[in-house]
Amino acid sequence: MYVVIAGGGKVGRSIAADLLADGHHVTIVEQREGRCDQLQRDHDVLVILGDATDVRYLEQARPERADVFAATTRTDDVNFVACQLALTTFAVPRVLSRVNYPRNEELFRKMRIEAVSTTTLISRLIREQLTVGELIHLTTLRGGKVNLVEIDIPDGGPEYSRTVADLHLPTESVLVCVFRGDDTVIPRGDTRLRPGDQVIALTTPMLEEELRSAVLDERERARGRRR
Repeated sequence: MYVVIAGGGKVGRSIAADLLADGHHVTIVEQREGRCDQLQRDHDVLVILGDATDVRYLEQARPERADVFAATTRTDDVNFVACQLALTTFAVPRVLSRVNYPRNEELFRKMRIEAVSTTTLISRLIREQLTVGELIHLTTLRGGKVNLVEIDIPDGGPEYSRTVADLHLPTESVLVCVFRGDDTVIPRGDTRLRPGDQVIALTTPMLEEELRSAVLDERERARGRRR
């Protein structure tokens, strides 16, 4: 897999290191010369010195050949413009972006950009070829008998609004916490889940898909379509 990363700071370096360790090909576009030198010393990676919002520099990374484009700078405006260029000018099939301010997530997603606020999740989404809304393994407990997982509720609109008590959770599954922007919510029966929430849960391997369907309300949607 070939990945172009806009931004060679701490986040971009971390993601690049993960991808390189898995044998993927990576190019980084970074406008700070010192960072470029450090990246080339530390990693076997092609680094383009330049602004990722400028087509002249971005095209040197050959994004038209990329499977994934990821913008990882600390500025949402820069990430948004770089992602738009990747989508519209170079037709990259999959575009992800770090979002530093949760209020911007909806705008990114409306423009077909997978908006992610967690650095480790960006890396995992690329490496495991997952999409936002899929169940993600965080860790395994008790020798594989229990998994800690994350389910991201897509921020696709206000139609999703359910309390924890409304969910038909499978047996041996429990919601541990909900990350909502900068807030952490400990769920109770009357806690209402919202689009954009990151739901952390414990479950058994056999019940993962049933848990994901329950949280994302897929069965109820299917019933509605059949009606």
